[in-house]
Amino acid sequence: MNPITNPYAPGAGAPPPALAGRDDLRERVHVAIERARRGRHAKSVILVGLRGVGKTVLLDRMRLDCEARGNQTIRVEAPEGRSLPAILAPRLRSVLLGLSRVAAARDLADRALRALVGFARSLKVTFNDIEVGLDREPEPGLADNGDLEADLGVLLEQAGLAARQAGVAIALFIDELQYLEESQLAALISALHHCSQRQLPIVMVGAGLPQLRGRAGNAKSYAERLFDYPDVGPLTREEDLRQALIEPALEEGVEYTDGAFRAVLSHTGGYPYFLQEWGASAWKVATASPITEQDVEAATEQAIAELDQSFFMVRFDRLTPAEKSYLRAMAELGAGPHRSGEIAAKAGRTSASLAPIRNNLIQKGMIWSPSHGDTAFTVPLFDAFLKRVMPEFEPG
Repeated sequence: MNPITNPYAPGAGAPPPALAGRDDLRERVHVAIERARRGRHAKSVILVGLRGVGKTVLLDRMRLDCEARGNQTIRVEAPEGRSLPAILAPRLRSVLLGLSRVAAARDLADRALRALVGFARSLKVTFNDIEVGLDREPEPGLADNGDLEADLGVLLEQAGLAARQAGVAIALFIDELQYLEESQLAALISALHHCSQRQLPIVMVGAGLPQLRGRAGNAKSYAERLFDYPDVGPLTREEDLRQALIEPALEEGVEYTDGAFRAVLSHTGGYPYFLQEWGASAWKVATASPITEQDVEAATEQAIAELDQSFFMVRFDRLTPAEKSYLRAMAELGAGPHRSGEIAAKAGRTSASLAPIRNNLIQKGMIWSPSHGDTAFTVPLFDAFLKRVMPEFEPG
């Protein structure tokens, strides 16, 4: 079939042809932002889920939804090794410059920009990666104490006052939120809490791995009441699965047999990223419509090879030999979750001796703890990949 019209989009953050099964979450976020815009109580939202469920794509679609209603947005990713002030300040400056062009909000937006100058200058010593264009003089005493938690609260308050005067909300869309260092996460939570108490139109929509619930609670005990934590999981309803896999092909005049559809589901578990990968590979293998079960099985080797090279290997390459060995012991036990003691026994070690390795893997976002003493992969199908890339299991 024509490779130019292949409708599937397997890629990190690449928008799929159909965003299936996420309408309820989009509506929840829309309601929260619009309530905040009107000065009503609204919880911020943190989307949690494993790799490959489409959190980034969903976050970007929600941002477009928000902007389409006239609101201001800040879209950042919290990568390892960069500070919250560094990723937030330049985007906030752009939003405030936009608000300064609204006549009713000009004075408040200008004051917020002066607060941003004081914020950046006072924290430059602590966070030397802050780089933001500063064309105003700071206002002494405004967000310039050099304490991130206190100053961020004042800064977002000033931005919220300007947004309220302009009749809009400011929504912070932050991906990979689990990589924020705990004190910076605590400062962000505190600042959002302060804005919520003042009924200012500032809302955060975050996304990250499942351990975010626990990390937010550890950072600030009231985070449980400040945020909603909807799970973003694999697609389970048949209508959503058909929308994701079959409808894009139908728009190009290509059908699937029911056997082909079921075969894709058995290989992918309904994870959106994997659906795109198998769909793209099946399209390449098939010679005519309909795509058959035989086409899907023939495409499976290609789909797995693509996943190994891109989705899995980029994560595997970040690991130390000791971390790879730990994960390989997990894989020997199956998909999981597994008790820490079982992993240690399989590895031929004690749980205490493996604890630092386990903690490092959690920090790198490779594993998480669904419940006390349990350990699970954050990357679906990673156990099978580890057996392919490390076929010989050697304990110890």
